[in-house]
Amino acid sequence: MNPVQAVGRSTIGLMRTAGQVTLFAGRGLAAAFSAPWFAGQFLRQVVAIGYLSLPVVGLTAVFTGAALALNIYTGGGRFNAEQIMPQIVALGITRELGPVLAALMLAGRVSAAIAAEIGAMRATEQIDALKTLSTDPFRYLVAPRLLAAILTLPFLTAVADTIGVAGGFMVATQTLGFSGPLYVQNTWNFLTPWDIQSGLIKSAVFGFIVALMGAYHGYHASGGARGVGRATTHAVVSAAILVFAADYVLTSLFSAK
Repeated sequence: MNPVQAVGRSTIGLMRTAGQVTLFAGRGLAAAFSAPWFAGQFLRQVVAIGYLSLPVVGLTAVFTGAALALNIYTGGGRFNAEQIMPQIVALGITRELGPVLAALMLAGRVSAAIAAEIGAMRATEQIDALKTLSTDPFRYLVAPRLLAAILTLPFLTAVADTIGVAGGFMVATQTLGFSGPLYVQNTWNFLTPWDIQSGLIKSAVFGFIVALMGAYHGYHASGGARGVGRATTHAVVSAAILVFAADYVLTSLFSAK
């Protein structure tokens, strides 16, 4: 195969995959926002995606906030601007690090679990059995996971924002000599509602991406146990890449606002 053919084949394959993902997302959203719904499946996914992800998201946020405070203080000290540290920590966490890190934690934990579960069902022909029982796999498997991820990731992001700012507060007051009341006042006066709202909007989009990639790769898994393993790997990698890409696009749009 000559290089031109290789490039053309790769481009066509990429466009084909993008089209398949788009159609899959459309079917999943149509099933998620139209009756009938499987409330039991949805509640189970809320617990699995949201509640059980709280520890890893919280630990990630507190150490990120603490490390961010130390780095900003060190960098600001080079320009005699250490006092801006509370504002920059709060802004960086609420607008960027909170949503992105929560999404990446879910990509590693939830997207992989969704791909493995649905991929195992595909390998054992349970999805075909659902069709035989006149149950739409998109309504029973895909829609509850999409809805649960879209609704729970903003709550996880709010927790990550709070804990991340608290991590920066602890380092600033216990190590760097900042006044606690003054730190809180500077943070409160600097943040605007849009700083928090933009991060929550991002997290809803990221939640959709994480659940979509897990469901898509799991649904199209083939080749037995090895195929399920490949689907799990592809789900995590593609979810992480798309989260970063979506973060750039959304940040560009929100900055224009």
